[in-house]
Amino acid sequence: MKRPLIYTLAFLVFLSLNLQTSNAAEVIELKIKDHKFDPEIVKVPAGKKIKLKVINLDPTPEEFESYDLNREKIIGGNKTGIVFIGPLKPGKYGFFGEFHPETAQGVVIAE
Repeated sequence: MKRPLIYTLAFLVFLSLNLQTSNAAEVIELKIKDHKFDPEIVKVPAGKKIKLKVINLDPTPEEFESYDLNREKIIGGNKTGIVFIGPLKPGKYGFFGEFHPETAQGVVIAE
């Protein structure tokens, strides 16, 4: 009699974990190297929450800044930072590195 209960509980735990991962934000890596973003163009699905994993490969800090996305985050030298964006309407959303705006520029395109 206890076995069906254990199987039922195991199934419910499995189902719960699957639902949590299906609702998780998509992770997109964005690198900073030589004071430039790579890639410079980030395509994301419209209407979905996105987790930008910003990896600064430079020894100096940079700030991910976007007026369009209403986000700013300082990423230390040789550090990684997380920036959540979205859900976004279809369109283009610019971003730049505040410490090196002449070279660190990019755009998020939501489609």
